[in-house]
Amino acid sequence: MQVERSQKSSSVSTGQPGIKPELGLFDLTMIIVSLVIGIGIFRTPAIVATMAGTPLIFFSAWILGGIVSICGALTFAEIGSRFPAAGGFYKIFSYCYHPAYAFMLNWSLVITNAASCAGVAIVGAEYINPILMPASLQNNTGIQITAVTVILLLYGLNFLGIKMGSRAQNVLSMVKIVMIIIFCCAIFGVHHTSIATVMPEGGNFNFLKALGVSLISVFFTYGGYQNTINFGADIKEPEKNIPKGIIMGIGIVIVLYLTINFVYFSVLGFEGMQHSKLLASDIASAFFGPGGATFASVAIFISVLGFINTSVMSNPRVYYAMAEDKVLPQIFKRVNPKTMTQEFSLSFFVALTILSLFLLGTFEKILNYVMFIDSISLVSAAFTVFNLRAKAKQANAGRTDINDEHIYKIKLFPWVPLLFMFVLLMVTVNVVVSDHNAAILGTIIFAAGYPLYWGMKKVLE
Repeated sequence: MQVERSQKSSSVSTGQPGIKPELGLFDLTMIIVSLVIGIGIFRTPAIVATMAGTPLIFFSAWILGGIVSICGALTFAEIGSRFPAAGGFYKIFSYCYHPAYAFMLNWSLVITNAASCAGVAIVGAEYINPILMPASLQNNTGIQITAVTVILLLYGLNFLGIKMGSRAQNVLSMVKIVMIIIFCCAIFGVHHTSIATVMPEGGNFNFLKALGVSLISVFFTYGGYQNTINFGADIKEPEKNIPKGIIMGIGIVIVLYLTINFVYFSVLGFEGMQHSKLLASDIASAFFGPGGATFASVAIFISVLGFINTSVMSNPRVYYAMAEDKVLPQIFKRVNPKTMTQEFSLSFFVALTILSLFLLGTFEKILNYVMFIDSISLVSAAFTVFNLRAKAKQANAGRTDINDEHIYKIKLFPWVPLLFMFVLLMVTVNVVVSDHNAAILGTIIFAAGYPLYWGMKKVLE
């Protein structure tokens, strides 16, 4: 189908043949919750506590991360409302910048997303294997078997159709929310620790530096909601449902994150958080007793399922957009008319994920690399709101019949997107300072996309 931008507003031709809107507001809200709440909230608070050094900086980082994420959510709400298209993350870059830059960012993200998906699958397998696997498979082989099995199972569900994938996502998201709420109930049965504001001893402590480094892990944990614009052509009434879904979804996430971090602190104490490798297991053990570790393992595994399922749903949409711009073969654009499934693109992403599973390292090692690429792409994407507004103003200049009430507009513009972009740029700088290797690797992969783009363009045209 052709996505209409309305004759009364700026016109953007996105040409999306074969994709019909199937997702409603509740579907989108649940997708956002699972895009954001992955494995990070069960791992990164310990990293943030170590980097922060004090409870004051720890909670400041999570609160600031929530505020900036709201700014990002509002920014992407307007972008998605103005430009609802399948593969929107690529389409927006291509429309507002040069297609080569769009390709460079998105091919970097394709690698990052597949690697992240594989890494999270490994973590999930590590938690669930002691429950499911016999002693002979309590090793790397057993972890790989479980991880591959989970990926293939969710691949099969999504192969049956996007509606089937969204239904599975709704169930996983609701179960995940309930699990986190149960964790939060631990606060009512344990001793509460007061929040100290004393700085560490020593004259070399730097509040802003500690806050900046802490935000790397915080934004990794908050990230993901921006990928909802990849579902633009799949969402019913996108001008209304995209901003509502993003704001509702990220609002749920912020409340849950702040609550569970306060629970971690109250139950374990700040020093206990810094030295805990399995925060969720420690909390569940304190609340449930000996069976708590098993409960935590199941909860984390469910969270992993939701993250992987969302990745399997969203990433093929980017391939669709890139094929539409003829920078990928047309087979990536093929959609099954009955199931609305991009069968080849879906299979390609899953294959890349499984390949990454056998090649990458641990979850912690990829965090800085992921944030380096993500921060650059998020700043680039957020800046398009200025470009889209300018294009709309130019297209509508001199007209008196304009009625753009269906377009969501950010309040306090331009300060909301500017704050979001500024903080994300600071995160990029902190990655460069704290992990040179991650920054170098990300830069190499990003730069390699330029000759690859022109090579693909030449071959396909």
